[in-house]
Amino acid sequence: MAEGKLKALVVDDDPLVLDLVERSISRYGFDVVTTRAALGVANLLRTEQPDIVLLDVNIPTLSGDRILGVVRQYAGPDTLFILYSSMDESKLRELVRASGADGYIPKGVTGPELALKLSGLHHKRMANRPTPPAVSVDTVLPRDVPAPQSQSTTAHVSVASR
Repeated sequence: MAEGKLKALVVDDDPLVLDLVERSISRYGFDVVTTRAALGVANLLRTEQPDIVLLDVNIPTLSGDRILGVVRQYAGPDTLFILYSSMDESKLRELVRASGADGYIPKGVTGPELALKLSGLHHKRMANRPTPPAVSVDTVLPRDVPAPQSQSTTAHVSVASR
């Protein structure tokens, strides 16, 4: 992935939608990988390592919410799964909760608005992830600096035998 670019995997059975989404968000700095096949998503997750997966809900062979249930284990811990559908938003919200998706975007959202929503969801995820514990400067020494030698306070005693 290029520095600063987000990578999106878009899964939709409609080639026109794939083309529209790819052109829309790549114009705004996304690297985009698309697929019409629900069955290859796990392999694409492993090889492409996308930041965001945009899943069509209405794929005839395997719906987006079911794809999510099968493939989440192949994604990185920070990968977002977003359901993308033209269904009623209340049903879409319910499907997000039931499937464990990270959010949804209605299919009417395209162009700069889609790119803005996707990058906003990603930035929100990254801001909310746990931060690793801070490392104390005192405990880390550069490799070329020798560790300080301790000074012994023990006196050497010679014992003479008779």
